[in-house]
Amino acid sequence: MKLIKINAFKITLAVMAIMCTFNCSNSKKHHVPWKLLIDGNTTNGWHIKGGTATYKVKDGVITGTTVANTPNTFLSTNEFYSDFILELEFLVPQGMNSGVQIRSNSFPYYQNGRVHGYQVEIDPSKRAWTGGIYDEGRRKWLNPLKENTKAQQAFSQNEWNHFRIEAIGDTIKTWINNVPASFLIDDKTASGFIGLQVHRIFEENQAGKNISWRNIKILTEDLEKYTKNTPLQPVVTKNQITMEEKRTGWKLLWDGKTTKGWRGAKLDSFPEQGWQIKDGELIVLASGGAESAAGGDIVTEKLYGDFELKVDFKLTPGANSGIKYYVDTEINKGPGSSIGLEYQILDDALHPDAKLGSHEGSRTVASLYDLIQADSIKPINRIGQWNTAHIISKNNHVEHWLNGTKVLEYERGNDVFKKLVSESKYEKWPNFGLLDKGQILLQDHGDRVAFRNIKIKTY
Repeated sequence: MKLIKINAFKITLAVMAIMCTFNCSNSKKHHVPWKLLIDGNTTNGWHIKGGTATYKVKDGVITGTTVANTPNTFLSTNEFYSDFILELEFLVPQGMNSGVQIRSNSFPYYQNGRVHGYQVEIDPSKRAWTGGIYDEGRRKWLNPLKENTKAQQAFSQNEWNHFRIEAIGDTIKTWINNVPASFLIDDKTASGFIGLQVHRIFEENQAGKNISWRNIKILTEDLEKYTKNTPLQPVVTKNQITMEEKRTGWKLLWDGKTTKGWRGAKLDSFPEQGWQIKDGELIVLASGGAESAAGGDIVTEKLYGDFELKVDFKLTPGANSGIKYYVDTEINKGPGSSIGLEYQILDDALHPDAKLGSHEGSRTVASLYDLIQADSIKPINRIGQWNTAHIISKNNHVEHWLNGTKVLEYERGNDVFKKLVSESKYEKWPNFGLLDKGQILLQDHGDRVAFRNIKIKTY
């Protein structure tokens, strides 16, 4: 048998190579470019919004303390974040609800500055939805943990727990103690502050309870290097009814896929041209800016009396369209649009209609077209972004809302309304706007405008 001579020098090199690989790997892990959001024993870079609960910092731990007779309070970052990965630890008493706000905002015109946006829930109750996603101040639950028993069981009572939150594009993922909790696809808000919530309390004996957070760190660059996979199926909100909407009686008026429930205003079926369904959007195509000259308006097959209607819309530069209600397609069978009350959709900056109208400003976005101007200070998102129209009509009282803010209201059929009609382009139509029931209409005005999330609630 031959003895194989082994070169000791080569063995040494091999061992060194293995050690280098191991150490280099560990070195890379330690050089993930996290940014700490708490600076020692101060709240520099943070401020309080909402209520009057108190916060203090000691040895890098933020402690919030509940206060009686005050609304939800949020310690919020001064800086806004869009795409990021956030990690932190929290300690919460049993039964004390809390949460971490992400991509959240506070505007004077929105419910007097109410904080609103995505909240990663801290829920130590028996329900155990910690890590679920709640839409604070808006749509409420978006991604509850009803079916995720592993995440429900991952929370540890009376111990420090760990959150990982990835918010990239329209996707939000969460983990509780390394267990996948939520996987949400929703593009309502792209940017906002991060906030630590001290929830309002409902009983005096809950005053003085403490909620703590520590090791709060964030990544904002090269995120693709650090994202984690999740086995969860995504919860998609586009063209879907949320848990809260289902509970309160909302239904889809458009299914996001087909033309079911809709037809051309002057046709027996849906238009064969001029409209497109693509990627969950109902799109009226550009055709030169003329009113109902291509595919024409589309209307619901059903009639509606008292109702609430919500529609997301997205404008292109210079575009004009509208959402009409209490429409009777038997009126005006000639050229032009069908007749009804109209929530105006318009690029106010570029379209000349913004400076026209029988009443000043009555053709600007969210106005009651040609009759009543919407508030001049209104929360309109820029062209190419989604906006939400909300129309409420109950017992002849009508309200127009834009992105969660009421911008006008009126009484259908009272003397003021009749006078406005008599001074408008509608004066030639007897009893204009006074139908007990009518169709909902989306207008073809020859400009490209997209619609989605079309939902209705009837009374």
